[in-house]
Amino acid sequence: MASLRASKTLDFLRNLKRLDIAQLGICGSGRRKLSNYAKQPIDKIVIANRGEIACRIMHTAKRLGIRTVAVYSEADHNALHVHLADEAYCIGPPAASESYLRQNTIIEVAKHAGAQAIHPGYGFLSENTDFAELCEKEGVIFVGPPASAIRDMGIKSTSKSIMSAAGVPIIEGYHGDDQSVDRLKQEAARIGYPVMIKAVRGGGGKGMRIVMTEAEFNTQLESAQSEAMKSFGDDVMLIEKYVDTPRHVEVQVFGDKHGNYVYLFERDCSVQRRHQKIIEEAPAPGITEEVRRSLGTAAVRAAQAVNYVGAGTVEFIMDKDHKFFFMEMNTRLQVEHPVTEMITGTDLVEWQIRVASGETLPLKQDEIKLTGHAFEARIYAEDPNNSFMPGAGPLVHLSTPEAEPGVRIETGVRQGDDVSVHYDPMIAKLVVWSSDRQSALKKTVSALRDYQVVGLKTNIEFLVDLAKHPQFQAGNVNTDFIPQYYDDLFPPKIMSDNVICHAAVGLVLWQQEKLITQNQFTEDPFSPFTWCAGHRINEIMTRKLRLYDGDTEINVEVSNNGSRSFLVRVGDAQYTVLGQCDQTPKGLTLTCTIDGVQSTTSMVRQHNSLHLFTLNGSHELTLPVPKFLTPEASSGAASDAVAPMPGVVEKIFVQEGSEVEAGDPLVSMIAMKMEYIIRAPRPGTVEKILFREGASVMKGSHLVHFTQTEDPEEEAESS
Repeated sequence: MASLRASKTLDFLRNLKRLDIAQLGICGSGRRKLSNYAKQPIDKIVIANRGEIACRIMHTAKRLGIRTVAVYSEADHNALHVHLADEAYCIGPPAASESYLRQNTIIEVAKHAGAQAIHPGYGFLSENTDFAELCEKEGVIFVGPPASAIRDMGIKSTSKSIMSAAGVPIIEGYHGDDQSVDRLKQEAARIGYPVMIKAVRGGGGKGMRIVMTEAEFNTQLESAQSEAMKSFGDDVMLIEKYVDTPRHVEVQVFGDKHGNYVYLFERDCSVQRRHQKIIEEAPAPGITEEVRRSLGTAAVRAAQAVNYVGAGTVEFIMDKDHKFFFMEMNTRLQVEHPVTEMITGTDLVEWQIRVASGETLPLKQDEIKLTGHAFEARIYAEDPNNSFMPGAGPLVHLSTPEAEPGVRIETGVRQGDDVSVHYDPMIAKLVVWSSDRQSALKKTVSALRDYQVVGLKTNIEFLVDLAKHPQFQAGNVNTDFIPQYYDDLFPPKIMSDNVICHAAVGLVLWQQEKLITQNQFTEDPFSPFTWCAGHRINEIMTRKLRLYDGDTEINVEVSNNGSRSFLVRVGDAQYTVLGQCDQTPKGLTLTCTIDGVQSTTSMVRQHNSLHLFTLNGSHELTLPVPKFLTPEASSGAASDAVAPMPGVVEKIFVQEGSEVEAGDPLVSMIAMKMEYIIRAPRPGTVEKILFREGASVMKGSHLVHFTQTEDPEEEAESS
């Protein structure tokens, strides 16, 4: 043990501190109270979070000379935030309720590590009143607002009453205690349709429904209440006037313990899917200086009304005439805070830490200057073409744009890491700044093109199409942007012959290089039979390839003319291709000159898939798989209900022997904080249930096997 203690390597120190909290013997009783803990300068901090925000906080803390302590679940034992921290402690199983939400355990970690403060990041415990109070009780600095502000702003009806009294504009609505269906319906009629039903404790679009007519009110109310109860344990609703084609504009505010308040301008977060943000920018496009000052002044009044301390975001809904109304206040650091940092030249995490330790705000209002324009694109593991269905699994290949002063990559994963089914499917945030909106937008598209991800479907191509849309480029954004321009944002993808030529020649060259490598270990390295490019019996070698673009079969012929020259036939077309490949950190870089025009493509092969990354987008082609290896052949259960994505089985609605009709619910799954219902694809009898409630399943797992009921018409035709 003495020799271990003498080790000076950083890796050893990190591994030594990477302990399971259960081994510490400090849970439960025996806590020590440090009465003046919060008055001490912060030189060691626990980050009670994971992923990119944990890494983000650590970078600033280390720059300030503050030592960092990570907590992690068993699923995150090899996560990036664990490796970046000076110390790390395992606090429980993968489920957040058993790890990242364990308040007492995190407090004990802080005490054991000798940390003066806990930074909650966003999500998890960041807006938890009980945790903020527990930190204060135990003498640990909570890097966030006082518990009273979290409580007041956490209930939408309460927050709107406070804002109204403070002179902050609020939208017309009903926030009363009478929650009977009749009363809520009466209020909706008084306000005038369309209306918005919202859970008072809602967030992230949960418990929120738009009601266009009185006829659908009861159904939408019941749906919103059910979702709210499941998500927040509270089904109390408020009714608000629905603003048609609204914008979502929010203001970054900051307060300190000495009564000073500032705003750091606004962000536009209008473009959303599932009521969740997907791309943000600062400042908001098309906003006049007068409106900007009015927004900032109203946001500061909101913060003052609840004696706010630290970083907060006041969210407004804005109509087409730039009239704005208070929506809610997020009592934490926002995911999109980097765009504010880029236009103001500030570090908001540093501000949080300084304010939490008792310092005054670093700048006064007139010292905060707005410069340039910034975008943040959230890169998710999800399939936009399948209702943005989230995914999980390994990042087989990950290559990012080069970080530079105007480009930030905020991430918590590396190549080879898993995007876990237990947490948010975000892979990274791409943050880009330039001197004006148009140049920042061009820079964003270019940086997105430099992103390469293999192993999971992502929204990168969708983000490119969104950023290039004429209405987005003009700044004409609203919360209905995606459905409004759906056909433009989801155009049919046609595989060009250029891409097919790259794929075919790249595949041949890749196989040739592989054979050359193998040949180095043979007894006859000069055998022409190991060279794809070699001439055999004075004939030009021709290879016939069968590739698939989705379900579309593509037949290609590649004739090797020698000296890396190829004749490629795609259907009736014929191309002369000069090809060269080089192995780089980004994979195989393929340079092809097709009929005299040169272009470069990065190619990554994963099992039977070819992934090509070009200046015009990414493409995936698949190679045929022998029938005996297909899932249908191995399972013999084409009619089974299967998991559309990895997740956890939350509830099973049927029993073995149950008769089901097409569309009947079979299983509900939870994945990436969302619930999905898997329904029967056709009538049948449940024969076997293959997983229990609480089980983790992978995408494509067979959940329920049932015997299909014969269609009478089909049976008659077959006879």
